[in-house]
Amino acid sequence: MNCKIALATAALLVSQSFAIIGIGGHWAPGFGSKLDAASKEAVTADKMISFSHDGFDGTMQGFGFKLWIDILPIFDIEATYNIQFGSYDANLYVDGVTDPIPLEIELGGTPFGKATPKFVASNLDVSITYPITFIPIIRPYIGGGFTYYLNTFVLNKDFVQNIIDNDEVKAMITSIATMSDLDEEMLQKKAADLEKLGETLKEKVQDAAMDEGLNTSIGGHVLVGMRAKLPVIPIAAYANFKYYFGGDYPEEFSSGNMAVEIGGGFAL
Repeated sequence: MNCKIALATAALLVSQSFAIIGIGGHWAPGFGSKLDAASKEAVTADKMISFSHDGFDGTMQGFGFKLWIDILPIFDIEATYNIQFGSYDANLYVDGVTDPIPLEIELGGTPFGKATPKFVASNLDVSITYPITFIPIIRPYIGGGFTYYLNTFVLNKDFVQNIIDNDEVKAMITSIATMSDLDEEMLQKKAADLEKLGETLKEKVQDAAMDEGLNTSIGGHVLVGMRAKLPVIPIAAYANFKYYFGGDYPEEFSSGNMAVEIGGGFAL
């Protein structure tokens, strides 16, 4: 009798070690990505205004959320949303102004406020996974599925050139260019107008960046991972490695196409 009770208890615990449905959050860095830097280059014909931006190389930090369903026969399904980002400095230079003008922008559709420019790549994955179910507590699996990509633009020379090529900026530049350098009072006014020109350009770039939408594309991924859950306790941990394919990005950005997901959540 005791043996039967022990076997029944063990079977019950194993059956309860995996859940019908789970939801969680995770750390999701991306590996091997690169944003090419752009050296200082004039963006106006008179070379009064120049622009440059740095790049980054290596790991993009990220985070994400996951929903998974284990009740389906043979296969399981999970849906994941990840967001990854890398920062890069960008500067405007106005001829006659000693210091560069660092740019801070706000990107629509991302959880970042006004800050140093960031390249933000996010993706929505829907994955079908094949689990190995005979191991108690730990469930390894392999799978793959569909990926919907979203990413921001890169603050580059062309973007800045398009923004400052307008009548207001041209009038300010013309006014400054015609000022005499022989009069002390005029020199002071010229210096003040140059500072004002820099701030005006900075504001125009910030406004335009906020209006930019996200670029979208489609592709896919393959994955290998595992989930772990103790019996009865409604908490699970998971870890995935994903390799992505497809997706369109700005020409300055090269995706490493690799990411990991390490996290946990509630499993009911």
